[in-house]
Amino acid sequence: MRRTCLATLLLALVAPLAAQTAPTPAGDWRGAIELPGQKLDVQVRLAQKDGTWQGEVDIPAQAAKGLKLEKITVDGAKVSFAIADVPGDPMFAGELAADGGKIAGRFVQNGGRFKFALERAAAVSLDGVQKWLDQVRAQFFVPGVAVGVVRNGELVQVFTSGMRDVEQKLPVTADTLFAIGSSTKAFTTTVLATLADQGQLDWDAPVRRYLPEFQLADEVVSERLTPRDLVTHRSGMPRHDLVWYGAGGIERAELVRRLRWLPLSKDLRVDFQYNNLMLLTAGHLAERITGKSWETLVRERLFAPLGMTRSNFAVTTLAADADHAEPYRHSDAKTDRIPFRDLSVIGPAGSINSSVREMAQWVALQLDGGKHAGSAVVQSSSLVQLHTSAMAMGDMPLPDPELVPVGYGLGWMVDVYRGARRVHHGGNIDGFSAAVAFLPDKGYGFVVLTNLDATPLPELVVRKLTDRVLGLEDRDFAKLVAAKMQQAEGMAKKARDNANLEQVPGTKPTFALDAYVGEFAHQGYGSCRIMREGDGLRLDLHGIAATLAHWHFDVFRCVACPSLPALEGLRVQFTSDLDGDLDGLRVQLEPAVDPLWFERKPDAQLADPAFLANLAGTYDLGGQLATIAVQGAELTLSLPGQYHVLSPRRALVFGIGTEKGYSVRFVLGDDGKAKSARFRQPEGVYEAKRKEAPR
Repeated sequence: MRRTCLATLLLALVAPLAAQTAPTPAGDWRGAIELPGQKLDVQVRLAQKDGTWQGEVDIPAQAAKGLKLEKITVDGAKVSFAIADVPGDPMFAGELAADGGKIAGRFVQNGGRFKFALERAAAVSLDGVQKWLDQVRAQFFVPGVAVGVVRNGELVQVFTSGMRDVEQKLPVTADTLFAIGSSTKAFTTTVLATLADQGQLDWDAPVRRYLPEFQLADEVVSERLTPRDLVTHRSGMPRHDLVWYGAGGIERAELVRRLRWLPLSKDLRVDFQYNNLMLLTAGHLAERITGKSWETLVRERLFAPLGMTRSNFAVTTLAADADHAEPYRHSDAKTDRIPFRDLSVIGPAGSINSSVREMAQWVALQLDGGKHAGSAVVQSSSLVQLHTSAMAMGDMPLPDPELVPVGYGLGWMVDVYRGARRVHHGGNIDGFSAAVAFLPDKGYGFVVLTNLDATPLPELVVRKLTDRVLGLEDRDFAKLVAAKMQQAEGMAKKARDNANLEQVPGTKPTFALDAYVGEFAHQGYGSCRIMREGDGLRLDLHGIAATLAHWHFDVFRCVACPSLPALEGLRVQFTSDLDGDLDGLRVQLEPAVDPLWFERKPDAQLADPAFLANLAGTYDLGGQLATIAVQGAELTLSLPGQYHVLSPRRALVFGIGTEKGYSVRFVLGDDGKAKSARFRQPEGVYEAKRKEAPR
């Protein structure tokens, strides 16, 4: 009797427990509808709230995101639901497996009946990620990092590690502002997409429709190039980054004007060549169309709708924020704080500063088909264009069986990582590295922001998190990357040690060091100044300063460049004209084209009327008199039957009119006034003594 009562009691306890653990269709599901000749992938989310079922379905192949489900019924193992507001009354009717891991049945639309099967998405575990992040951050000498995980439009997890300010011992937070570098590019292309949505921009019309003055070195390319070409790195122009890097106080319109002086290395649409100047041009194009600055367009069309209230465009604004990251660089076994880099002029290609919390809204926009809080920020069809490869990027620098490159979209890179389609873009600038990535077919996205430049950490974090959300075995990419970096650093050190193998010994400069001092100019790159510095020279390319030491002949080599260490080893060759005058310098600022020639600018005193007065006078050419006179800030030459304006060149040399090979060099006396003039012509030199100064 007692045993019977215990059995009855146990049954009574087990029955409610069984009821509580019965399988439920609530959760995330992945599967496909078996259409004739193909499978249509679908993703279904079902949830029960206050006793009412609700749900959504995504159909990635049709760019359908968050379609509402209705008529959801759950009767024991039988489950059915319909897609709302879609023609043909699409309906799923299936049965939930006893273990709750599968729903299979029939999909009906427009009278057609097709099999479907859904499997429950595995629960994602991010256990251990924080510990791993702390370890790998230290391994790669990164001061601080902030990480955001976005799922189905929500920031579901934030990881932070390290310091935003090492010296002040201030930790990174979810709201710490970092520079995102080239991850900015997708904001620029999205602004252009909104203009296309409004009919103000045609992606495939010539750029000249909007910027009539647009001109590249090749006229045919200039006529044909389109906005789509601008943002897919297929213009035929290599990077030419030193045109803008370090340049301050220059207008975007001026940089666009200078494009005509920059050599191309490929034909249009032949090869992928990453180019910040083309994205700058795209941003300037948007400014021209709307009459508003690029910054205003991004703020109005993207930041405001997404609630990105602290995101900004200037390092001064970044530095003034109470929660911002300081920039750092690691070299020579130490990590040092470095100055912020002002990117205002190249803004559309890389000047945005933001936080993980606010960038999560940006990622959610990508995953939700261009919608935020139910409202369309950009049309979903336009977003699909941005996320679709438009230009092949070529093979990976190093083979990687886990990654299949697809190409470059419009401001986004596209690849397949371990079987999953991935859309992403990194960002690297002085003191900061970033990555923004999302898996459009899986509903997950990631933001990784760091305050160290040229670090692989953002990509490593994205891969780690992707492995987790895909339910794949973790790969120790950090170990592989660290080994490759160590190997590359060893090879680079050997190369530096062997640099003198190509140095010609026993040579010396043609001129005294002071003769190399002056200003040199290139129509695309602007001004380059050479100054004395101890026993060597100092180069200043619009704010990028480098120390030069003699290498061989008239070649000097960069031995130090604190603001841009990548320039160390750069060689500068000074050139002379047929008369032996130092007339310019050649330097390899863009590896994809021939060395660029900077012409020496005339000495400033050659345009100073007070100095020119010392050169004016009458000169005796063996019975023929030549009169040199000052007119404003110029010298003129009068000969019997001839009159020329002299053009200043260098030192005390002036060109005569427009004739090539004709010039005059003045020789000064101890009093600083000209005592003679040498008239140089192809057949020889005529020396003329100065008779008197003009009255």
